[in-house]
Amino acid sequence: MASRRAGSVLRTLDSASISFYRLPRLQSRYSRAAQSSVVLRSSSGRSHFSSTSSPNHGHSSVDPTEVSHFSALASSWWDPQGPSRLLHLMNNLRHPFIQKCLASQPTPPPQRKLKYLDVGCGGGIFAESAARQENAASVLGIDPTPQVLEVAESHKKTDPFLMQEGRLTYKNIPIEKLPLPEKPEDGFDIVSCFEVIEHVSNPSEFLDTLLPHVRPGGWVVMSTIARTWTSWATTIVAAEDVLRMVPRGTHDWNKYINEQELKEWFMGKPDWELPRVMGVMYIPGFGWKEVKGSEHWGNYFFAARRKEL
Repeated sequence: MASRRAGSVLRTLDSASISFYRLPRLQSRYSRAAQSSVVLRSSSGRSHFSSTSSPNHGHSSVDPTEVSHFSALASSWWDPQGPSRLLHLMNNLRHPFIQKCLASQPTPPPQRKLKYLDVGCGGGIFAESAARQENAASVLGIDPTPQVLEVAESHKKTDPFLMQEGRLTYKNIPIEKLPLPEKPEDGFDIVSCFEVIEHVSNPSEFLDTLLPHVRPGGWVVMSTIARTWTSWATTIVAAEDVLRMVPRGTHDWNKYINEQELKEWFMGKPDWELPRVMGVMYIPGFGWKEVKGSEHWGNYFFAARRKEL
């Protein structure tokens, strides 16, 4: 049942859901986004987010428009008061969420130190903090944008601890170009993709390519945004157009993915356990906070564990 439902997870939006694209004030920006979206629907109206896709290592999920956008942000990536300010603040919730996931699993976490893969690592905000964790053996950060990886490499050099051999490594490649582990147990304990999936061209193919890098018993951990009227009003109209908290064009509402859609997609995967979800919200003056229920209408963290062999 779950597998059949997952096949139509990213359903076609009904006319009421996209009526705002026809508002004259927003026509120039949002109507183009609706017409050009390749994530939610094809020209026939069929969903692209299904459980039937398979890893395609010859095809890239990278959207050139997204690469161009984030290239322009490279120089300010490590400015805690700059365009990436909200990412810096959100990082405070990422590691506690991962620790909750590890503590929730039916078997104790491995006593050995963990291997991390950070997909879409950008300038290294999470990758650096992961490499400093006591339970971290190594961190590999990958990103298709060379300009932001130059920033990541440069910032890494400011901390001798991160310069230890094997501690933190960056590669300028998309996930499709990362060699698969020779054996499942050679994969990573934690594969993260924070604020990434809403920027890729095809989320189903992206996930199918990413998941084999998770070792049995390991976790995939991500954060993204639900596709609702509230998220459109807060993340695009308020954050981009009115308050200018993030640069215009950072988000494409068509690419947002609802928490239930991700859940159903993973439920169609027999090798994966029931996902964990945590809703989060940015509260001015207080930063990002866990808010139960906000996963249904705004930002949320999402994690799933690969079943042990």
